[in-house]
Amino acid sequence: MSFDGNLKAFPSLREHYDAMVQAGDVDGDPAQRGLTDRYDRLIEEICTRRLSRKSSALGWLFGKRKDATAIVKGLYVHGEVGRGKTMLMDMFFQLLPIERKRRAHFNDFMADVHERIYAHRQAHKRGETKQDDPIPPVADALSQQAWVLCFDEFTVTDIADAMILSRLFSALFARGVVLVATSNVAPDNLYRDGLNRQLFLPFVQVLKQHVDVINLDSRTDYRLEKLDRQPVYLTPLGLETTKRMNVAWANHKNGTPEKPDVIHIKGREIEVRHTVAGAARFTFDELCARPLAASDYIAIVKRYPTLFIDDVPVLDYTRRNEAKRFILLIDVLYDHHAQLFVSADAPPEKLYQARHGTEAFEFDRTASRLFEMQSAEYLSRIPEDAA
Repeated sequence: MSFDGNLKAFPSLREHYDAMVQAGDVDGDPAQRGLTDRYDRLIEEICTRRLSRKSSALGWLFGKRKDATAIVKGLYVHGEVGRGKTMLMDMFFQLLPIERKRRAHFNDFMADVHERIYAHRQAHKRGETKQDDPIPPVADALSQQAWVLCFDEFTVTDIADAMILSRLFSALFARGVVLVATSNVAPDNLYRDGLNRQLFLPFVQVLKQHVDVINLDSRTDYRLEKLDRQPVYLTPLGLETTKRMNVAWANHKNGTPEKPDVIHIKGREIEVRHTVAGAARFTFDELCARPLAASDYIAIVKRYPTLFIDDVPVLDYTRRNEAKRFILLIDVLYDHHAQLFVSADAPPEKLYQARHGTEAFEFDRTASRLFEMQSAEYLSRIPEDAA
């Protein structure tokens, strides 16, 4: 059904949610139901603004009017893991009747941004552009491709991301881009205790000016309700666990000899000592004790959608850098729906022992994802060529 200006031509998100409750697909939750109403208002605001600029040859996005009425505030929904944030944002994205929208994993989006910035700087060095600042042209390109951006589990752990977010999103918001994001931390807790955080704080203020912040205080963790754990997370470390990991690796090889590999990315090399049939095997230290970033993990999982990770230790504040990388690694693997086999010294909820620092906040999400990645439902959604 095409959008013809009649907002009622489309089912509301609230109606869609209620139908799912009626069908028994989800349990009715007052907090979730309230958020569906707020998403419906946002859809109406976006479509109304779209119609008000429809007569412009270039569309409302490129209009030169700077009046405050042109601003559509997005949403930043935060709350504990497993409360339905992703489900509701995905419903919003599916029901939003515009074409120029993008639902992206935040790590992938920032990797794309860094690639664009790098490409622009190279073009400037070659004399192909006189614009030495890459942010405006990158923001132009991103806003032309999508003027509604949806990010799931918005988080900031990389200093390279932290340093450009304020300027990047100021430029995107100035071009009319609407942001919808979910996170398990409030905006004021983003990048908490991060290196040079004072340089990141302007972004928090820019963000809060352009989104309504909502705490989804749902009654339960729905992920844990449906968990049917499979033997892909093995603990504690020891001879028996090592034996079981070796058996799982041998089953995946199925007689095919393994071989080493080298992944080349941005002039760097990532050595992979063990690969076979779309799978790679690493130790925790190989992935998290080295200075790897989101773009490295993305490159690994795109080449090897099945990962075996051996010897994940219990971490504390003295190993917060390794914890940051492990959080980022699991985010990337989860976002790309990788199959994961892990041997660890403790269950997911006991892997990080520190009580302070931003990692203590973010590891709740990591633990929840490690639980979900063991579930039969998660594993059933893995493509056959990745399993």
